[in-house]
Amino acid sequence: MKIALAQLNPIVGDLRGNVRLVQEAAEAAQQQDADLLVCPELIVSGYPPKDLLLREGFAAACDQAVQDLSKSLPSSLGVLLGHPSQSGVPAGRTANAASLIADGAITATVQKLLLPNYDVFDERRYFRPADRVQPLTFRGCKLGVHICEDAWWGQPETPYHDDPLGLPDPVAELAQQGAELFINLSASPFERDKPHRRTELISHHVTRWQRPFIFVNQVGGNDDLIFDGNSFAMNSRGELVTHLPGFQSQLRVIDLDAASNSASSAATAHHAADLLDALVLGLRDYCRKSGFTDCVLGLSGGIDSALACYIAAQAVGSQHVHGIAMPSRYSSQHSIDDARKLAENIGVDFAIVPIDDMHRAYEATPTIGPDLASQPQGLADQNLQARIRGALVMTRSNRHGWIALATGNKSELAVGYCTLYGDMCGGFAVLSDLYKRDVYAISEYINAKREGREVIPVSTITKAPSAELAPNQFDQDTLPPYPVLDAILEGLIEREESVAQLSLSYPPDVVRWVATKLDRNEFKRRQMPPGIKLSTRAFGSGRRMPIAARFEFT
Repeated sequence: MKIALAQLNPIVGDLRGNVRLVQEAAEAAQQQDADLLVCPELIVSGYPPKDLLLREGFAAACDQAVQDLSKSLPSSLGVLLGHPSQSGVPAGRTANAASLIADGAITATVQKLLLPNYDVFDERRYFRPADRVQPLTFRGCKLGVHICEDAWWGQPETPYHDDPLGLPDPVAELAQQGAELFINLSASPFERDKPHRRTELISHHVTRWQRPFIFVNQVGGNDDLIFDGNSFAMNSRGELVTHLPGFQSQLRVIDLDAASNSASSAATAHHAADLLDALVLGLRDYCRKSGFTDCVLGLSGGIDSALACYIAAQAVGSQHVHGIAMPSRYSSQHSIDDARKLAENIGVDFAIVPIDDMHRAYEATPTIGPDLASQPQGLADQNLQARIRGALVMTRSNRHGWIALATGNKSELAVGYCTLYGDMCGGFAVLSDLYKRDVYAISEYINAKREGREVIPVSTITKAPSAELAPNQFDQDTLPPYPVLDAILEGLIEREESVAQLSLSYPPDVVRWVATKLDRNEFKRRQMPPGIKLSTRAFGSGRRMPIAARFEFT
């Protein structure tokens, strides 16, 4: 059997456009004499459809789209595709389903059994789990078709590692019922090292059951989630026979019987490469799917705005990126020079708009001026400068319809080293799930590997980071050294470690300070723009901390 793996990039809710993606993939598969086309999970609706599933008529429209599609596909080709379905489900309920279309009709449908309800996943909010698991038969072959999470039974990062819900292992059930080929339709979001973990997971199933396995994943950015693709197939000996590239749409036809183990591993040698690809794809798709053509951002001469500018240029094209340097009375000449050099290196539109006149106008304003004068160069004055800059960026955004980019990183956002309605304002927070160490690593990778030249000025990378909102100000005057801060934050956020545990490795007073700042600045993060999830615990829909709360650290 020749099988086509279709790594597709849907738009959530765009049923016509998503069906067209399947039709185009079917035409390409037929031209290559494929017998079966495999598409990702919920390709018809796009993933995740979220509360669109609660809207009256949406799931029914998805069912109708699959019915209509079945009549338009080549009769010589079988097609497996994922979609929400109310067909064969109790009234008022919806299933996360996968249907097999063959000979102009829907010949079989399976439903997802394991519905993830952790991190960014809310599938039990929307879907009804399957009553049973059973193979599908296509041209005399028993296909063990299952959907995404169904392959993750027993994994420690899921609720099924110790079987607390009493649910069976779907892959084992399919194997015991005689499935000859496992096929997993996925919409599996990207995280660091996730492609490697998926390969290990599937290899475990193949080793256990001695049967080939095909994994087809969605690709593209949908809001804060990135789907990296990295679809692949393994033969019954556990050899990787094909691997589709990450972060791009592609269709590939394979013959498992004839394929040799010539494919390279899905794991990327350089983590910075994966992170950069995810950031570029995430911003590109957010702009494309939301109707934005251009980006605008402040360029301070610092490393965060430099990396954000490079990502924007890669995502929408340098001619569609507009940078503004907004020096204050405290800005250094080298920062202005670094911002200009970056813009020249990347080829983006660049303007210098000094803010000192506006700053002085605030100082001369009744009531506000005396408040500022009572604490010269204090917090209110520093935040005022950031807010003036934010207003200028948003003015250009509003006037031209460009999306404004916030450039704060995860380290700053975690401890509140950022200004509401200032550097936090914008439509998309590009770096919000990158610790400062990641910002440096990716910037160095861009110069050394991706571009092979100095794109991000070396002086931007090597100089001590500073907000330049007061004389002789440096980040480390307020924050712990970034290597220490990032390590503590990773323990608190990613691993949910206690202050007591982290204090065994780091100064207890520093750990307590970081933990307090993390909790006290939840109100700021709740108001920040959406960003791109890259870690197991990003700020956003997967991390739901209370704002008005108090917890005594022990």
